[in-house]
Amino acid sequence: MSTDSNADNVDIPEMADIPVEVSEIDTLRAERDDMRDRFMRALADAENTRKRAERDRREAEAYGASRLARDLLPVYDNLKRALSTVADGAAPEMVAVLEGVDLTLRELTGVMAKHGLTPISPKLGEIFDPQLHEAMFEAPLPGTKAGEIIQIASEGFMLHDRLLRPAQVGVSSNTQG
Repeated sequence: MSTDSNADNVDIPEMADIPVEVSEIDTLRAERDDMRDRFMRALADAENTRKRAERDRREAEAYGASRLARDLLPVYDNLKRALSTVADGAAPEMVAVLEGVDLTLRELTGVMAKHGLTPISPKLGEIFDPQLHEAMFEAPLPGTKAGEIIQIASEGFMLHDRLLRPAQVGVSSNTQG
């Protein structure tokens, strides 16, 4: 077993002794910083895309049926109109038809409510709200104040928290109370 005595005397240069260009280190640091910045931006962009997709999914789920809901509103209006035009003393043979119309209207109202469609039903004498009502006409009606609802042409509807159709109303234009 012989040992090489020269192996113990080998000089290993320390890191400080290796000549490295300062500009090369600066270049590598700049590259590293650029890569880190690009990575962080890519992560942020991916997170923003995920959040946007989630928001779009929620909105599509909640408001995707708004066209169908808008198309059903005239059906609702016609059923309400049919019931309101019949006198209390309807002919006996019409009672069953009226009950059918009433049941159909109730079922339609229930389905609409189940899907977040709620009526806006203003009352006579309420103050006109441009966020919920559409003024079809203004007229000076004695005994009312300006801005009070004096006639209801049709109910409005909300789809969850969005206005689907404003209630159509007539508004008093009295300048005197």
